[in-house]
Amino acid sequence: MVSATALPAIRNHYSWRARAGVLNPMTSIEIPYSIAAALPTLSVLDITNDVKRALAGCDYESGIALVSPREERALVRLNERESGIFEDFETLLERLVPCERAEREALLTVLLGPRGEQIPFFSHCLQLGEWQRILLVAFDGSCDPGWQLTVIGA
Repeated sequence: MVSATALPAIRNHYSWRARAGVLNPMTSIEIPYSIAAALPTLSVLDITNDVKRALAGCDYESGIALVSPREERALVRLNERESGIFEDFETLLERLVPCERAEREALLTVLLGPRGEQIPFFSHCLQLGEWQRILLVAFDGSCDPGWQLTVIGA
């Protein structure tokens, strides 16, 4: 589990450090050995609760929450928090980016598409599926990749 001290929020632009003086724990997700061996710099954090807390303090009741990573070799994904995602990820790795490639992490960030996610919210609540979670995936070995929340709302 990773904890961090927050910084003050600036208007509608939040970060995972956006709440001064409050510790915001993120939950790390256990990565199967086969993936960890093939991609030792991978870290995956569940930031769903942190995003919910940041959104609860925003000025808008409804709109779109844009969740983006702060690091170049990181991305945000909506997915169920289950082990099947890693099996799918391992299959993708084997097919598209062989282990011998030195720039494997950089290639993966390109292949996995846009770095952020856009999530609707209503009454300060994220409109996620029953099992959906917001996952912060980092490929640079950082246990503290950071993320930011930009709110578009009415």
